[in-house]
Amino acid sequence: MTRSTPRTVLHRAVGSFAAAGLLAAASLAGAAAPAQAADTPVFTLGGPAETALHPYPESGKPKSSTVGITLYNLSEDEENGGFGGDFTLTFDLSGVAGVADVKFDGESSPDCKVTGTKAVCEDWGIWPGLQGAADLVVTAADGSENGDTGTIKVTGQADGATFTPFTTRLTVGGPDLVMERLPLKSELTPGAKQQAPITFANRGTRDADGVLLTLRYSRGLDIPQRYSNCEYTVDDPDLPDFGWTTALCSVEGAFEAGATYTLATPLTLEATERAYYDTFLYGIHENSAAQRTALRAGAPFERGTGGVLKAVPAKKGAAARSADLDPYDNQQEADFRTENTADFVAYGDQVAGTEGSFVNADIGFRNEGPAWIGHIRSGEDVATVDFTVPQGASVATKPERCRAVTADGQYREDQNTPAPRYFCNTSMTVRDGAGLDLRFELRIDKAMVGASGAVTVRNTFLKNPKLPFDPKPANNTAYLVLNGEGDGDGSDSGGATEGGDGGSGEPSTPPTSAPDPAESPSGTSGSTTSGGSSSGTAGGSGGGGGLASTGSIALIASGTAAAALAAGLVLFTAARRRAARHS
Repeated sequence: MTRSTPRTVLHRAVGSFAAAGLLAAASLAGAAAPAQAADTPVFTLGGPAETALHPYPESGKPKSSTVGITLYNLSEDEENGGFGGDFTLTFDLSGVAGVADVKFDGESSPDCKVTGTKAVCEDWGIWPGLQGAADLVVTAADGSENGDTGTIKVTGQADGATFTPFTTRLTVGGPDLVMERLPLKSELTPGAKQQAPITFANRGTRDADGVLLTLRYSRGLDIPQRYSNCEYTVDDPDLPDFGWTTALCSVEGAFEAGATYTLATPLTLEATERAYYDTFLYGIHENSAAQRTALRAGAPFERGTGGVLKAVPAKKGAAARSADLDPYDNQQEADFRTENTADFVAYGDQVAGTEGSFVNADIGFRNEGPAWIGHIRSGEDVATVDFTVPQGASVATKPERCRAVTADGQYREDQNTPAPRYFCNTSMTVRDGAGLDLRFELRIDKAMVGASGAVTVRNTFLKNPKLPFDPKPANNTAYLVLNGEGDGDGSDSGGATEGGDGGSGEPSTPPTSAPDPAESPSGTSGSTTSGGSSSGTAGGSGGGGGLASTGSIALIASGTAAAALAAGLVLFTAARRRAARHS
């Protein structure tokens, strides 16, 4: 028996998501776990509700599809919530006899064997969260006809655990909705508008009964129209995300196989004053409750109040609904680079304390805009806060996102003892009006008058500190001042007037010995912190990777990448909402 490892689990999860697409999320969201004993874990089997099969060809080999079966462990305890035992999955294939032929992907499902109308997979270990269980490779059976359908039932068994069964449907033939790529301009200026005459085709074997148009665009873009047959949601600005707006538009009609359709009125895509690097995704699916549930991903949507969005030509009458034959060409996307700037302004602090006392210092930066900065494709950090510790002080606790380095900014293995300098990265997004707030707890080792350390917001590359989007480098550096002569007068140390190159990170002139600050009215000695963690809100920045890197402004040509991107976005957003609710 092959043992599961985190690496194989990840591989299986990726394979299952790519194959199952958005319907997998829907089936999981709708599954209800049965009642259970407190000490008996329940694992939920899932996958796509339905998969369409390419009809058996008159000549040549039949074209295969993949059905990704998943396992969901609802435990959120990454360390102790896993199941460390053997388990067996059984697939009842009798329902698809004469409809489909079923095999198992040998790489992602190494211990699965098919015997007649039954298949058995053996494995070990179920980790918290969602993981791939097996990938079924399915083709239409010889002699099957367009419209033939059947189901596969999946059950699980393990000592000390319970499995919620799952049923998936296979149907021969179906619509194949294909979104065509728009000839959009990728180099823009703020306020620029362009028409988006979205066009799609049905290249399948059956008509589609209504379509669901999906529009998703990042913070710097806007589509001003708000149609009454569309529902809209915008990411919560308090959540660490890209600031996406999502529109789901239900368009009625029977969309015939072999026909091409376009919107009756083109959409208007606008680059707002916030635009810098932005992405627009547009997809088409057959309209169904499962698709809408999956794409909503638990977010609250609000219906538009404008006119009705229509696609022409549209034929009246009902059409038999089925799954899409090829879900990987349902979506296209475009990336944009807008000629714009963002002003990152560093801020420091002034604190005072007696020798041996502890003080809290709040430092960081703000994005004064107008642009938001998001590295959606690469997932790279936008900027780094470079903090040099003032002389006479040492760091007692630091924010988790900050790493200790040597005085000249080199790698430092020891992260537990005080260091002379710290690098604190944002994540992949910094929204306009937001930034990064960091709290350090310092110990006053020696009281000195005017001891200061630079707080610089710069590029993540130390040797190339300039922020390419920031036209005002003079305010990229501020200072943290200890026992300053002006303490207590209400002044602050933000917006540096020295070290204005925005990247030096050098401390000010070494201070002189100071009298006991306890005799000064500015004393804040003796304050302590309990954790040293950072609020670290980079305007929606936080952990997590970006979308697949395609270079600076490259358009994705692969339909498979587009579909996987859509599924990834939905799962990514849903995971972050769940994390926010439990924080």
